[in-house]
Amino acid sequence: MRLPFPAHIPLRHLVCFAIVLFAVQLFQGTTPLFAVCCFLFLVIAGIAFNLAGGFSRPSGAYVFFYAVLGVIVGLCWKAVLGEPADSNLVAPLQTMKVYVGGITAMLIAVFFSTKLTLRRPLLGSLVTDANLQNATVGCLVTGLVVTAALTFLSRENGGFLSALAQINRFLPMAMILGVIHQIRRSGGRSSMGLPVLISGASILALGLLGFSKEGIFTPVACWLVAAGSQGYRMSRLQVASVVLVIFLMVRYFVPYSQFGKNVTVDTVSGRAKVSLELLGNLEDVRNKYTLMAQDDYSNRIQGYFNTPQGFGDRLQMISVDDSLVDLTDKKGTFGLSPVTMGFANLLPRFIWPNKPSLNFGNLYAHETGGLADDDVTTGISFSPTGEAYHMARWLGIFLIAPLLWIMLFTVFDSLCGDTRTSPWGLLMIAFFAHIAPEGMLSGIIYALGYMSFGLIVAALSATYLMPIFGTLAKGPEQVTVRRIAPIRSIPRRNRPAPSQSIGQ
Repeated sequence: MRLPFPAHIPLRHLVCFAIVLFAVQLFQGTTPLFAVCCFLFLVIAGIAFNLAGGFSRPSGAYVFFYAVLGVIVGLCWKAVLGEPADSNLVAPLQTMKVYVGGITAMLIAVFFSTKLTLRRPLLGSLVTDANLQNATVGCLVTGLVVTAALTFLSRENGGFLSALAQINRFLPMAMILGVIHQIRRSGGRSSMGLPVLISGASILALGLLGFSKEGIFTPVACWLVAAGSQGYRMSRLQVASVVLVIFLMVRYFVPYSQFGKNVTVDTVSGRAKVSLELLGNLEDVRNKYTLMAQDDYSNRIQGYFNTPQGFGDRLQMISVDDSLVDLTDKKGTFGLSPVTMGFANLLPRFIWPNKPSLNFGNLYAHETGGLADDDVTTGISFSPTGEAYHMARWLGIFLIAPLLWIMLFTVFDSLCGDTRTSPWGLLMIAFFAHIAPEGMLSGIIYALGYMSFGLIVAALSATYLMPIFGTLAKGPEQVTVRRIAPIRSIPRRNRPAPSQSIGQ
Protein backbone atom coordinates (compact mmCIF):
# COMPACT_ATOMS: atom_id res chain seq x y z
CA MET A 1 0.00 0.00 0.00
CA ARG A 2 1.39 3.37 -1.02
CA LEU A 3 0.75 6.20 1.42
CA PRO A 4 -1.71 8.68 -0.09
CA PHE A 5 -0.51 12.22 -0.73
CA PRO A 6 -3.22 13.58 -3.04
CA ALA A 7 -2.69 16.72 -5.05
CA HIS A 8 -6.16 16.44 -6.59
CA ILE A 9 -9.46 14.80 -5.65
CA PRO A 10 -11.72 13.76 -8.58
CA LEU A 11 -14.82 15.93 -8.23
CA ARG A 12 -17.14 13.23 -9.53
CA HIS A 13 -16.11 10.98 -6.64
CA LEU A 14 -16.57 13.80 -4.17
CA VAL A 15 -19.99 14.72 -5.56
CA CYS A 16 -21.09 11.08 -5.36
CA PHE A 17 -19.97 10.93 -1.74
CA ALA A 18 -21.80 14.20 -0.96
CA ILE A 19 -24.98 12.85 -2.60
CA VAL A 20 -24.81 9.64 -0.52
CA LEU A 21 -24.31 11.65 2.69
CA PHE A 22 -27.20 13.94 1.68
CA ALA A 23 -29.51 10.96 1.18
CA VAL A 24 -28.49 9.35 4.46
CA GLN A 25 -29.06 12.60 6.35
CA LEU A 26 -32.55 12.98 4.92
CA PHE A 27 -33.35 9.36 5.81
CA GLN A 28 -32.19 9.96 9.38
CA GLY A 29 -34.42 13.00 9.83
CA THR A 30 -32.10 15.90 9.07
CA THR A 31 -33.92 18.98 7.79
CA PRO A 32 -33.52 19.32 3.99
CA LEU A 33 -31.96 22.80 4.06
CA PHE A 34 -29.30 21.71 6.57
CA ALA A 35 -28.51 18.69 4.37
CA VAL A 36 -28.23 20.95 1.32
CA CYS A 37 -25.74 23.13 3.18
CA CYS A 38 -23.69 20.02 4.07
CA PHE A 39 -23.67 19.01 0.39
CA LEU A 40 -22.49 22.46 -0.69
CA PHE A 41 -19.79 22.52 1.97
CA LEU A 42 -18.28 19.24 0.79
CA VAL A 43 -18.28 20.21 -2.89
CA ILE A 44 -16.86 23.71 -2.35
CA ALA A 45 -14.20 22.32 -0.01
CA GLY A 46 -13.13 19.85 -2.70
CA ILE A 47 -12.90 22.61 -5.32
CA ALA A 48 -10.81 24.77 -2.97
CA PHE A 49 -8.51 21.83 -2.16
CA ASN A 50 -7.89 21.10 -5.84
CA LEU A 51 -7.39 24.75 -6.75
CA ALA A 52 -4.81 25.12 -3.98
CA GLY A 53 -2.85 22.14 -5.31
CA GLY A 54 -3.86 19.61 -2.68
CA PHE A 55 -1.13 18.42 -0.37
CA SER A 56 1.50 19.64 -2.80
CA ARG A 57 1.06 23.13 -1.26
CA PRO A 58 0.69 24.23 2.38
CA SER A 59 -2.51 26.10 1.45
CA GLY A 60 -4.12 22.89 0.18
CA ALA A 61 -3.25 21.14 3.43
CA TYR A 62 -4.84 23.97 5.40
CA VAL A 63 -8.07 23.67 3.39
CA PHE A 64 -8.11 19.90 3.91
CA PHE A 65 -7.61 19.94 7.67
CA TYR A 66 -10.05 22.82 8.17
CA ALA A 67 -12.79 21.06 6.22
CA VAL A 68 -12.18 17.49 7.38
CA LEU A 69 -11.28 17.93 11.05
CA GLY A 70 -13.57 20.91 11.55
CA VAL A 71 -16.79 19.75 9.87
CA ILE A 72 -16.73 16.65 7.65
CA VAL A 73 -15.66 14.06 10.24
CA GLY A 74 -18.40 15.24 12.59
CA LEU A 75 -21.08 15.05 9.89
CA CYS A 76 -19.99 11.59 8.78
CA TRP A 77 -19.83 10.22 12.30
CA LYS A 78 -23.34 11.52 13.01
CA ALA A 79 -24.50 9.54 9.99
CA VAL A 80 -22.69 6.42 11.21
CA LEU A 81 -24.38 6.75 14.61
CA GLY A 82 -27.76 7.18 12.93
CA GLU A 83 -28.39 10.62 14.41
CA PRO A 84 -29.87 13.60 12.53
CA ALA A 85 -27.01 15.90 11.53
CA ASP A 86 -28.73 18.98 12.96
CA SER A 87 -29.48 17.48 16.38
CA ASN A 88 -27.91 18.70 19.65
CA LEU A 89 -27.34 22.19 18.20
CA VAL A 90 -28.96 25.43 19.33
CA ALA A 91 -28.66 27.18 15.94
CA PRO A 92 -28.05 24.35 13.45
CA LEU A 93 -29.08 26.00 10.19
CA GLN A 94 -27.32 29.29 10.92
CA THR A 95 -24.17 27.43 11.96
CA MET A 96 -24.13 25.44 8.73
CA LYS A 97 -24.73 28.62 6.71
CA VAL A 98 -21.69 30.12 8.45
CA TYR A 99 -19.62 27.09 7.43
CA VAL A 100 -20.77 27.31 3.81
CA GLY A 101 -19.95 31.02 3.77
CA GLY A 102 -16.58 30.32 5.37
CA ILE A 103 -15.53 27.63 2.90
CA THR A 104 -16.69 29.88 0.02
CA ALA A 105 -14.55 32.70 1.40
CA MET A 106 -11.65 30.26 1.68
CA LEU A 107 -12.10 29.29 -1.97
CA ILE A 108 -11.91 32.97 -2.91
CA ALA A 109 -8.77 33.34 -0.77
CA VAL A 110 -7.16 30.37 -2.51
CA PHE A 111 -7.95 31.86 -5.92
CA PHE A 112 -6.31 35.21 -5.15
CA SER A 113 -3.35 33.63 -3.34
CA THR A 114 -2.52 31.53 -6.42
CA LYS A 115 -2.20 34.79 -8.38
CA LEU A 116 0.07 36.35 -5.74
CA THR A 117 2.28 33.36 -4.89
CA LEU A 118 5.84 33.46 -6.22
CA ARG A 119 6.47 30.96 -9.00
CA ARG A 120 9.92 30.20 -7.63
CA PRO A 121 9.75 29.53 -3.87
CA LEU A 122 12.10 31.51 -1.68
CA LEU A 123 13.32 28.54 0.34
CA GLY A 124 12.78 25.85 -2.25
CA SER A 125 14.77 22.67 -1.86
CA LEU A 126 17.80 24.13 -0.11
CA VAL A 127 18.87 20.84 1.44
CA THR A 128 20.29 18.45 -1.18
CA ASP A 129 20.77 14.70 -1.04
CA ALA A 130 24.48 15.32 -0.53
CA ASN A 131 24.05 17.00 2.86
CA LEU A 132 20.64 15.62 3.89
CA GLN A 133 22.04 13.18 6.44
CA ASN A 134 24.24 15.71 8.18
CA ALA A 135 21.41 18.24 8.19
CA THR A 136 19.24 15.62 9.91
CA VAL A 137 21.84 14.87 12.57
CA GLY A 138 22.55 18.57 13.08
CA CYS A 139 18.86 19.37 13.60
CA LEU A 140 18.57 16.43 15.99
CA VAL A 141 21.56 17.45 18.13
CA THR A 142 20.50 21.10 18.17
CA GLY A 143 16.91 20.17 18.97
CA LEU A 144 17.96 17.99 21.91
CA VAL A 145 20.21 20.70 23.33
CA VAL A 146 17.62 23.45 22.89
CA THR A 147 14.84 21.30 24.34
CA ALA A 148 16.95 20.43 27.38
CA ALA A 149 17.72 24.11 27.94
CA LEU A 150 14.07 25.10 27.62
CA THR A 151 13.00 22.29 29.95
CA PHE A 152 15.49 22.65 32.80
CA LEU A 153 16.49 26.33 32.72
CA SER A 154 14.21 29.09 33.96
CA ARG A 155 12.78 31.40 31.32
CA GLU A 156 12.01 35.07 31.67
CA ASN A 157 9.47 36.87 29.51
CA GLY A 158 11.36 38.67 26.79
CA GLY A 159 14.56 36.72 27.44
CA PHE A 160 16.69 34.72 25.01
CA LEU A 161 15.20 31.36 25.96
CA SER A 162 11.68 32.70 25.62
CA ALA A 163 12.45 33.91 22.10
CA LEU A 164 14.16 30.62 21.28
CA ALA A 165 11.08 28.69 22.34
CA GLN A 166 9.00 30.56 19.76
CA ILE A 167 11.16 29.41 16.84
CA ASN A 168 12.22 25.97 18.10
CA ARG A 169 11.18 23.52 15.36
CA PHE A 170 14.41 21.52 15.22
CA LEU A 171 13.15 18.12 16.44
CA PRO A 172 10.16 17.95 14.03
CA MET A 173 12.48 19.14 11.26
CA ALA A 174 15.00 16.44 12.16
CA MET A 175 12.29 13.78 11.97
CA ILE A 176 11.00 14.96 8.59
CA LEU A 177 14.49 15.22 7.10
CA GLY A 178 15.40 11.85 8.61
CA VAL A 179 12.42 10.06 7.09
CA ILE A 180 13.12 11.57 3.66
CA HIS A 181 16.81 10.65 3.86
CA GLN A 182 16.12 7.07 4.97
CA ILE A 183 13.59 6.50 2.18
CA ARG A 184 15.89 7.91 -0.49
CA ARG A 185 18.99 6.15 0.87
CA SER A 186 17.27 2.75 1.06
CA GLY A 187 15.50 3.08 -2.28
CA GLY A 188 12.09 3.08 -0.58
CA ARG A 189 12.69 -0.07 1.49
CA SER A 190 12.91 1.67 4.87
CA SER A 191 11.75 4.91 6.49
CA MET A 192 12.97 4.56 10.09
CA GLY A 193 16.56 5.38 10.93
CA LEU A 194 18.16 6.15 14.28
CA PRO A 195 17.69 9.96 14.00
CA VAL A 196 13.99 9.41 13.21
CA LEU A 197 13.54 7.18 16.25
CA ILE A 198 15.39 9.54 18.59
CA SER A 199 13.62 12.70 17.41
CA GLY A 200 10.22 11.00 17.40
CA ALA A 201 10.72 9.58 20.89
CA SER A 202 11.87 12.98 22.17
CA ILE A 203 8.82 14.78 20.76
CA LEU A 204 6.53 12.10 22.21
CA ALA A 205 8.21 12.35 25.62
CA LEU A 206 7.72 16.13 25.65
CA GLY A 207 4.08 15.68 24.69
CA LEU A 208 3.54 13.16 27.48
CA LEU A 209 5.35 15.35 30.00
CA GLY A 210 3.26 18.37 29.04
CA PHE A 211 -0.02 16.42 28.63
CA SER A 212 -0.26 17.81 25.11
CA LYS A 213 -2.28 16.02 22.42
CA GLU A 214 -0.47 18.06 19.77
CA GLY A 215 2.90 16.87 21.07
CA ILE A 216 1.72 13.27 21.32
CA PHE A 217 0.44 13.15 17.74
CA THR A 218 3.23 15.26 16.17
CA PRO A 219 5.64 12.32 15.60
CA VAL A 220 2.94 10.38 13.75
CA ALA A 221 1.98 13.46 11.71
CA CYS A 222 5.62 14.18 10.78
CA TRP A 223 6.21 10.59 9.69
CA LEU A 224 3.01 10.41 7.66
CA VAL A 225 3.58 13.66 5.73
CA ALA A 226 7.26 12.92 5.09
CA ALA A 227 6.69 9.33 3.99
CA GLY A 228 3.62 10.28 1.96
CA SER A 229 5.51 13.01 0.12
CA GLN A 230 8.04 10.41 -1.06
CA GLY A 231 5.39 7.93 -2.19
CA TYR A 232 6.49 5.42 0.44
CA ARG A 233 5.04 1.94 -0.07
CA MET A 234 4.06 0.18 3.16
CA SER A 235 3.84 -3.53 3.76
CA ARG A 236 0.79 -5.10 5.36
CA LEU A 237 2.67 -5.45 8.63
CA GLN A 238 3.59 -1.77 8.57
CA VAL A 239 -0.01 -0.77 7.84
CA ALA A 240 -1.23 -2.90 10.73
CA SER A 241 1.45 -1.40 13.01
CA VAL A 242 0.49 2.18 12.15
CA VAL A 243 -3.21 1.42 12.69
CA LEU A 244 -2.43 -0.21 16.04
CA VAL A 245 -0.29 2.75 17.18
CA ILE A 246 -3.00 5.27 16.26
CA PHE A 247 -5.63 3.14 18.00
CA LEU A 248 -3.59 2.94 21.21
CA MET A 249 -2.89 6.69 21.12
CA VAL A 250 -6.57 7.53 20.65
CA ARG A 251 -7.74 5.01 23.25
CA TYR A 252 -5.19 5.77 25.98
CA PHE A 253 -3.05 8.83 25.31
CA VAL A 254 -5.91 11.22 24.52
CA PRO A 255 -7.66 10.49 27.85
CA TYR A 256 -4.24 10.67 29.51
CA SER A 257 -3.60 14.18 28.17
CA GLN A 258 -7.09 15.43 29.02
CA PHE A 259 -6.98 14.01 32.55
CA GLY A 260 -3.39 15.14 33.17
CA LYS A 261 -4.21 18.77 32.37
CA ASN A 262 -6.35 18.88 35.53
CA VAL A 263 -3.26 18.19 37.69
CA THR A 264 -1.38 21.39 38.55
CA VAL A 265 2.37 20.80 38.93
CA ASP A 266 4.97 23.53 38.44
CA THR A 267 8.27 21.63 38.49
CA VAL A 268 9.67 19.32 35.83
CA SER A 269 10.29 16.57 38.37
CA GLY A 270 6.74 16.90 39.65
CA ARG A 271 5.27 16.63 36.13
CA ALA A 272 7.49 13.63 35.43
CA LYS A 273 6.29 11.91 38.61
CA VAL A 274 2.63 12.55 37.79
CA SER A 275 3.19 11.45 34.19
CA LEU A 276 4.76 8.16 35.23
CA GLU A 277 1.93 7.47 37.68
CA LEU A 278 -0.71 8.08 35.02
CA LEU A 279 1.16 6.09 32.36
CA GLY A 280 1.30 3.17 34.77
CA ASN A 281 -2.51 3.15 35.09
CA LEU A 282 -3.73 4.06 31.61
CA GLU A 283 -6.89 1.96 31.79
CA ASP A 284 -7.88 3.58 35.10
CA VAL A 285 -7.12 7.03 33.67
CA ARG A 286 -9.30 6.25 30.65
CA ASN A 287 -12.20 5.21 32.89
CA LYS A 288 -11.93 8.40 34.95
CA TYR A 289 -11.82 10.50 31.79
CA THR A 290 -14.94 8.72 30.49
CA LEU A 291 -16.80 9.65 33.68
CA MET A 292 -15.69 13.28 33.26
CA ALA A 293 -16.92 13.29 29.66
CA GLN A 294 -20.28 11.90 30.72
CA ASP A 295 -20.63 14.70 33.27
CA ASP A 296 -19.91 17.26 30.55
CA TYR A 297 -22.60 15.73 28.37
CA SER A 298 -25.12 15.64 31.21
CA ASN A 299 -24.54 19.37 31.71
CA ARG A 300 -24.64 19.96 27.89
CA ILE A 301 -21.39 21.90 28.10
CA GLN A 302 -20.10 20.15 25.03
CA GLY A 303 -21.55 17.48 22.80
CA TYR A 304 -22.56 17.15 19.18
CA PHE A 305 -23.38 13.45 19.56
CA ASN A 306 -26.00 11.85 21.78
CA THR A 307 -23.39 9.95 23.77
CA PRO A 308 -19.69 10.62 24.48
CA GLN A 309 -17.46 9.55 21.59
CA GLY A 310 -14.06 9.98 23.22
CA PHE A 311 -11.54 11.40 20.79
CA GLY A 312 -14.30 11.66 18.18
CA ASP A 313 -15.74 14.58 20.12
CA ARG A 314 -12.49 16.45 19.42
CA LEU A 315 -12.57 15.81 15.67
CA GLN A 316 -15.30 18.35 14.99
CA MET A 317 -15.82 22.03 15.78
CA ILE A 318 -19.56 22.13 14.99
CA SER A 319 -20.82 22.03 18.58
CA VAL A 320 -18.51 24.74 19.97
CA ASP A 321 -18.96 26.99 16.94
CA ASP A 322 -22.72 26.55 17.20
CA SER A 323 -22.75 28.07 20.68
CA LEU A 324 -20.65 31.01 19.46
CA VAL A 325 -22.87 31.62 16.42
CA ASP A 326 -25.99 31.53 18.59
CA LEU A 327 -24.42 33.94 21.08
CA THR A 328 -23.52 36.35 18.27
CA ASP A 329 -27.05 36.38 16.87
CA LYS A 330 -28.59 36.93 20.30
CA LYS A 331 -26.16 39.38 21.97
CA GLY A 332 -24.22 40.98 19.13
CA THR A 333 -20.68 40.90 17.79
CA PHE A 334 -17.42 41.03 19.72
CA GLY A 335 -15.52 43.43 17.45
CA LEU A 336 -12.18 43.29 15.65
CA SER A 337 -9.93 43.71 18.69
CA PRO A 338 -8.67 40.07 18.52
CA VAL A 339 -7.16 40.78 15.10
CA THR A 340 -5.56 44.12 15.98
CA MET A 341 -4.26 42.80 19.30
CA GLY A 342 -3.03 39.62 17.61
CA PHE A 343 -0.82 41.57 15.19
CA ALA A 344 0.34 43.90 17.95
CA ASN A 345 1.24 40.88 20.07
CA LEU A 346 3.79 39.82 17.44
CA LEU A 347 6.08 42.58 18.71
CA PRO A 348 8.90 41.08 20.81
CA ARG A 349 8.99 41.84 24.53
CA PHE A 350 12.16 43.91 24.31
CA ILE A 351 10.03 46.37 22.30
CA TRP A 352 6.83 45.87 24.33
CA PRO A 353 7.94 44.69 27.80
CA ASN A 354 4.42 44.57 29.28
CA LYS A 355 2.89 42.67 26.38
CA PRO A 356 -0.27 40.87 27.59
CA SER A 357 -0.91 37.17 27.09
CA LEU A 358 -3.90 36.69 24.80
CA ASN A 359 -6.47 33.96 25.38
CA PHE A 360 -9.60 34.94 23.49
CA GLY A 361 -10.76 31.31 23.39
CA ASN A 362 -11.13 31.46 27.18
CA LEU A 363 -13.04 34.72 26.91
CA TYR A 364 -15.43 33.35 24.28
CA ALA A 365 -16.03 30.24 26.41
CA HIS A 366 -17.01 32.48 29.33
CA GLU A 367 -19.43 34.29 27.05
CA THR A 368 -21.08 31.04 26.00
CA GLY A 369 -21.17 29.70 29.56
CA GLY A 370 -18.76 26.85 28.92
CA LEU A 371 -16.33 27.68 31.75
CA ALA A 372 -16.54 28.48 35.43
CA ASP A 373 -16.30 32.16 36.35
CA ASP A 374 -12.95 31.72 38.13
CA ASP A 375 -11.32 29.78 35.27
CA VAL A 376 -9.10 32.25 33.40
CA THR A 377 -6.44 29.84 32.14
CA THR A 378 -8.18 27.05 30.22
CA GLY A 379 -7.94 27.53 26.47
CA ILE A 380 -11.05 26.62 24.48
CA SER A 381 -10.70 26.20 20.74
CA PHE A 382 -13.04 27.54 18.06
CA SER A 383 -12.68 27.39 14.30
CA PRO A 384 -11.47 30.44 12.33
CA THR A 385 -14.93 30.71 10.78
CA GLY A 386 -16.69 30.64 14.12
CA GLU A 387 -14.49 33.41 15.49
CA ALA A 388 -14.81 35.49 12.32
CA TYR A 389 -18.60 35.39 12.58
CA HIS A 390 -18.48 36.27 16.27
CA MET A 391 -16.28 39.28 15.56
CA ALA A 392 -18.26 40.87 12.74
CA ARG A 393 -20.89 38.43 11.43
CA TRP A 394 -20.82 38.19 7.61
CA LEU A 395 -18.28 41.01 7.33
CA GLY A 396 -15.94 38.82 9.32
CA ILE A 397 -16.70 35.81 7.13
CA PHE A 398 -16.32 37.50 3.74
CA LEU A 399 -13.72 40.20 4.48
CA ILE A 400 -11.63 39.68 7.62
CA ALA A 401 -11.12 35.91 7.35
CA PRO A 402 -10.33 35.85 3.59
CA LEU A 403 -7.79 38.65 3.94
CA LEU A 404 -5.96 36.67 6.61
CA TRP A 405 -6.20 33.47 4.57
CA ILE A 406 -4.82 35.23 1.47
CA MET A 407 -1.86 36.42 3.52
CA LEU A 408 -1.32 32.98 5.06
CA PHE A 409 -1.53 31.04 1.79
CA THR A 410 0.59 33.52 -0.16
CA VAL A 411 3.36 33.66 2.45
CA PHE A 412 3.79 29.94 3.01
CA ASP A 413 3.25 28.83 -0.59
CA SER A 414 5.85 31.41 -1.64
CA LEU A 415 8.27 30.22 1.01
CA CYS A 416 7.86 26.46 0.62
CA GLY A 417 6.71 25.71 -2.91
CA ASP A 418 5.97 22.08 -3.76
CA THR A 419 5.90 20.02 -0.55
CA ARG A 420 6.91 16.88 -2.46
CA THR A 421 10.36 18.37 -2.98
CA SER A 422 10.53 20.85 -0.10
CA PRO A 423 10.74 19.55 3.48
CA TRP A 424 9.78 22.97 4.85
CA GLY A 425 6.28 22.64 3.42
CA LEU A 426 5.91 19.28 5.17
CA LEU A 427 6.64 20.95 8.49
CA MET A 428 3.85 23.40 7.79
CA ILE A 429 1.43 20.60 6.89
CA ALA A 430 2.02 19.02 10.30
CA PHE A 431 1.48 22.42 11.94
CA PHE A 432 -1.66 23.22 9.92
CA ALA A 433 -3.23 19.93 11.02
CA HIS A 434 -3.66 21.62 14.40
CA ILE A 435 -4.35 25.29 13.70
CA ALA A 436 -6.55 24.93 10.60
CA PRO A 437 -9.61 23.45 12.33
CA GLU A 438 -9.21 24.90 15.83
CA GLY A 439 -6.58 27.65 15.80
CA MET A 440 -9.09 30.50 15.31
CA LEU A 441 -7.91 33.63 13.49
CA SER A 442 -5.26 34.16 16.15
CA GLY A 443 -3.57 30.96 14.95
CA ILE A 444 -3.30 32.45 11.46
CA ILE A 445 -1.71 35.61 12.85
CA TYR A 446 0.70 33.55 14.99
CA ALA A 447 1.70 31.55 11.91
CA LEU A 448 2.28 34.69 9.86
CA GLY A 449 4.62 35.99 12.55
CA TYR A 450 6.42 33.44 14.68
CA MET A 451 5.90 30.38 12.51
CA SER A 452 7.11 31.99 9.29
CA PHE A 453 10.20 33.37 11.05
CA GLY A 454 10.85 30.03 12.72
CA LEU A 455 10.47 28.26 9.37
CA ILE A 456 13.02 30.56 7.73
CA VAL A 457 15.45 30.03 10.63
CA ALA A 458 14.96 26.25 10.44
CA ALA A 459 15.47 26.18 6.66
CA LEU A 460 18.58 28.36 6.60
CA SER A 461 20.16 26.70 9.62
CA ALA A 462 19.40 23.21 8.27
CA THR A 463 20.98 24.18 4.96
CA TYR A 464 24.09 26.04 6.07
CA LEU A 465 24.65 25.42 9.78
CA MET A 466 23.23 22.01 10.71
CA PRO A 467 25.35 20.04 8.19
CA ILE A 468 28.41 21.42 9.98
CA PHE A 469 27.06 20.29 13.36
CA GLY A 470 26.17 16.95 11.84
CA THR A 471 29.66 16.53 10.42
CA LEU A 472 31.18 17.30 13.82
CA ALA A 473 28.82 14.82 15.49
CA LYS A 474 29.12 11.87 13.09
CA GLY A 475 31.77 12.70 10.55
CA PRO A 476 31.45 13.68 6.88
CA GLU A 477 28.91 12.17 4.53
CA GLN A 478 30.00 8.88 3.02
CA VAL A 479 30.07 9.18 -0.71
CA THR A 480 29.76 5.96 -2.67
CA VAL A 481 32.27 5.87 -5.53
CA ARG A 482 31.50 3.51 -8.36
CA ARG A 483 34.59 1.62 -9.51
CA ILE A 484 35.38 1.77 -13.23
CA ALA A 485 36.75 -1.33 -14.88
CA PRO A 486 40.40 -1.02 -15.96
CA ILE A 487 41.05 -0.28 -19.62
CA ARG A 488 42.63 -3.23 -21.37
CA SER A 489 44.92 -3.01 -24.36
CA ILE A 490 43.42 -3.70 -27.74
CA PRO A 491 45.22 -6.54 -29.53
CA ARG A 492 47.03 -5.81 -32.81
CA ARG A 493 46.44 -2.09 -32.32
CA ASN A 494 48.98 0.03 -34.24
CA ARG A 495 51.58 1.56 -32.00
CA PRO A 496 51.64 5.39 -32.10
CA ALA A 497 54.21 6.87 -34.43
CA PRO A 498 57.30 8.22 -32.65
CA SER A 499 57.32 11.98 -32.28
CA GLN A 500 59.84 13.87 -34.32
CA SER A 501 61.91 16.69 -32.94
CA ILE A 502 61.45 20.15 -34.35
CA GLY A 503 64.03 21.02 -36.89
CA GLN A 504 64.64 17.45 -38.10
